[in-house]
Amino acid sequence: MIAKTSGSAVKTPAQRICDAGFGLKAVVCVGTLAWALGLPALAQTNAAQAQAPTQTAPSTSDQPKPGTISGTVVDKSGAALVGATVKVARGEQALAADTSSGDDGQFSFAGVAPGPYQVTVSANGFTTQTYSGALNPGDAAIVPAITLEIAATTTKVTVEPPKVELAEIQINEEEHQRVLGVIPNFYVSYIPDAAPLNAKQKFELAWRSSIDPVTFGLAAAVAGMEQAVDTPQGWGQDAAGYGQRYGAFYAEDVTSTFLGDFLLPSIFHQDPRYFYKGTGSARSRFAYAIANAVICKGDNKKWQFNYSYVIGSLAASGIAQSYNPPRDRGVGLTFENSAIGIGATAAANVLQEFVIRKLTPNLPKFKGDKSQD
Repeated sequence: MIAKTSGSAVKTPAQRICDAGFGLKAVVCVGTLAWALGLPALAQTNAAQAQAPTQTAPSTSDQPKPGTISGTVVDKSGAALVGATVKVARGEQALAADTSSGDDGQFSFAGVAPGPYQVTVSANGFTTQTYSGALNPGDAAIVPAITLEIAATTTKVTVEPPKVELAEIQINEEEHQRVLGVIPNFYVSYIPDAAPLNAKQKFELAWRSSIDPVTFGLAAAVAGMEQAVDTPQGWGQDAAGYGQRYGAFYAEDVTSTFLGDFLLPSIFHQDPRYFYKGTGSARSRFAYAIANAVICKGDNKKWQFNYSYVIGSLAASGIAQSYNPPRDRGVGLTFENSAIGIGATAAANVLQEFVIRKLTPNLPKFKGDKSQD
């Protein structure tokens, strides 16, 4: 054993352990020194952690708990109202999906965020009602019974006479239409949507036109002019010849009127009147007047080809020739006279559109009359 020198310092336990051997001594020495040096630092760290405040994660229990809103919808008698639409909102924001009142009139909203709310209830035929309140966190709010009252209704009643009576009123007015207060102007309607005529009324208008004094006077005037120029020839220039001319013209006029304005319009369901346009450009009105020589309104108020007038014109012309001497008869003459008649009607329509109304006093005024001069 090696003796200690008297001059050496006193060694610590760790140093004495390090002196025990080379390999083991080095390892133990290093470890002992590390432990000895690290112990104070570890103590300081633990002390610092003990002094630091403890931080905890926020708890979900601090969030406001949603609540429920429920209620009942009834009518004025207090009976439950089924199927009413119920909405809950906060301002413009819906707080839950819309629902409907059940068989007992009840409704309920779950998971509604706390705060102010407004319940709106509506149903067909009832006035809309609202209720406002505030929902506390986790509360189950019960809305007082919401009463819906029957909505007030406004009924507009328009009293009009039946179409037959209305048409009768209108043709009675038309029978007072006279150019310059004298010449009959019965077959013109200044009401665009005039009521259609039935067969009886078409006969009435044709009869009234045929027996008008002006019709007799016109036949007399035409017979006199034909007498003067001796046409048709063969009837002579005496009173008998004048009578034949008078009778032929009047018979042709009446035949044409009853065929073209009563019988055929009743069969084809067409209106024999001219419907004054009075609006639009002069060109459109002129074209309208010309076209109306071969088109007309049906009793269904739709425009269509005027079978009544065209066929009636041909038939009247053929019948009229039976009154004439043999030399003034023929198929060609029938079509010629019919074409002349259609042309004359087109010219008369142009006068109706631009001139005659201004010369016809006391025209009927009905609602819907949009004509303009």
